[in-house]
Amino acid sequence: MQVTETHSEGLKRTFQVSLAASELEDRLNTELSGMKDKVQLKGFRPGKVPVAHLRKVYGRSVMADVVQNAVNEANQKIVADNGLKLALEPQIEFPSDQSIVEKALDAKADLSFKVALEVLPSFELADLSDVSLTKQVATPSDTEVTEALERMAGQSRPFADRDEGAAAETGDRLTIDFVGRIDGTEFEGGKGEGIDLELGSNSFIPGFEEALVGAKVGEQRLVKATFPEAYGAEQLAGKDAEFDVTVTKIQAPGEAKIDDEFAKGMGLDSLDALKEAVAKAIGTDFEAASRRKLKKELLDALDGRYAFDLPPSLVAQEFASVWAQVEQDLKSRGKTFEDEDTTEEKAQAEYRKIAERRVRLGLVLAQVGESADIKVSDEEVNQALIARVRQFPGQEQQVWDFYRKNAQALAELRAPLFEEKVVDHVLGQVKLVEEPVSKETLFADEEADDAGNEKADAKSADAEAASAGSKAD
Repeated sequence: MQVTETHSEGLKRTFQVSLAASELEDRLNTELSGMKDKVQLKGFRPGKVPVAHLRKVYGRSVMADVVQNAVNEANQKIVADNGLKLALEPQIEFPSDQSIVEKALDAKADLSFKVALEVLPSFELADLSDVSLTKQVATPSDTEVTEALERMAGQSRPFADRDEGAAAETGDRLTIDFVGRIDGTEFEGGKGEGIDLELGSNSFIPGFEEALVGAKVGEQRLVKATFPEAYGAEQLAGKDAEFDVTVTKIQAPGEAKIDDEFAKGMGLDSLDALKEAVAKAIGTDFEAASRRKLKKELLDALDGRYAFDLPPSLVAQEFASVWAQVEQDLKSRGKTFEDEDTTEEKAQAEYRKIAERRVRLGLVLAQVGESADIKVSDEEVNQALIARVRQFPGQEQQVWDFYRKNAQALAELRAPLFEEKVVDHVLGQVKLVEEPVSKETLFADEEADDAGNEKADAKSADAEAASAGSKAD
């Protein structure tokens, strides 16, 4: 096998591979000889089938395996001999003249093909000893704990039937039957019986609950409401609908006392124990938000320290993923680029930069992890898999089997675990200062990001940058 580099530009390489007809013949005969003891053909005793006859029967299919093995061997040789790290799988190009390929498959001509590939960039890891980051830290206040307890009590408060003839008020729980129509025709999912609805909960589409304030048991009302433009069911989004609603029960909310008995109903021994558990849960949320902000600050710092060529195919792949999210978000919200005060061309340019950032950071984190010999154990992956399985009650076995049979899916579980370990490692190399802040300050940026719709979604994906690097490993 002869391998010759024919092109080198940036991170792109092209090699010409040639395998002589005589070598193809030898490899084919070797494969066919190995089949003699395994193949049973009518008219021949086991192990006595002539190689020439095997070639007549199986020659083409075996030669296809020979060629595939040659391609794999060439790829391995190119990587090993040149010390390359590939960004993506090599692209193989056989001669466009089919007659040449046919002759090679018959071992009557040399087999030649091109191998085009992209390699990972080579760069030195930056010294981060002069980088200083601020970690915002918030502690749950007594007021925040009390507000959380009041929300819990509100969700578990008792309801009692209102007096006969009483009108429904905001906060009451109604039991209703309804039939919905659009343009006079019933639609799928628009019918329900014995449905509980708390007025003011905003659990139904806008206008529906408000129209039932003042209703009485046994009363029938025609409720007119409009589905939101961003409604999940595309066929209903933005449509005007009418509902024939019958109220069968009205219940008024009672008070839920926040005391030891309430705590016991929550599975704890006392109110103090419940307060402690609530404070701990809020603290966990605060710590998660603090971690997200610190991580973004770290990624911003890393992004400013590195500038190197990026594999075009990796960037294109990442951009396609980001852009698909953007288009899906616009579609679900019924918006256009003009509504977002931009154009498709400008938006693509912006999101391409986001894709480039993600790939760059992914490669940096991947190299940091490799340099520090950071590993994710099988046990850690198993724990992540168990956590994922628990998110699908009733489908645990199907989800478990899916991941166990899908190497790519397992890799997607491993990537964020690897990323978090790398981030911890890098945080150990920088100066870290803690800054006590309020809850409002801690979550301020996240609330702004939520208001930024799909752009925030794409930018927040930097937190998954290691996944881009894992594709290149």
